[in-house]
Amino acid sequence: MIRIFVDADACPVKDEVVRVANRHKLNVFIVGNRLLGRADEPLVKRIVVADTPDAADDWIAAEVAADDIVITADIPLAARAVAKKATVLKPTGQPLDSASIGLAVAVRDLNMHLRDTGQLSGGPSAFSQRDRSRFLDKLETMVQAAKRAVPNT
Repeated sequence: MIRIFVDADACPVKDEVVRVANRHKLNVFIVGNRLLGRADEPLVKRIVVADTPDAADDWIAAEVAADDIVITADIPLAARAVAKKATVLKPTGQPLDSASIGLAVAVRDLNMHLRDTGQLSGGPSAFSQRDRSRFLDKLETMVQAAKRAVPNT
């Protein structure tokens, strides 16, 4: 059974994930260091982890399996999920897979170095309606592809 894991603390598309998951009758794990979202969704499990760095990432990485979908903007978590053959989608709608994760890790490391040395300031662009639309389109496509690849889902 395909499952969706959401790295939730800073995720702007939790409601969209729940809508798509409900439509396809998929279990969703919303993982964060505090209780997030409504508690009335039968297919949604809210997982509260310790308030320590990477606790949500560690929980997701331990639970995720091949054919699951992980929603995260965290590149190290994405790399761990890809290594376990999961599908990864950033909230902006950018998929990460075995062909693209190496470059994503390198760019993240370079940007971190540039920020640490003062050569780069600021963060990512503001999340836009276009990002939300692209995310919904990509998530729907991923779910349909996963359902075709995994019978009886």
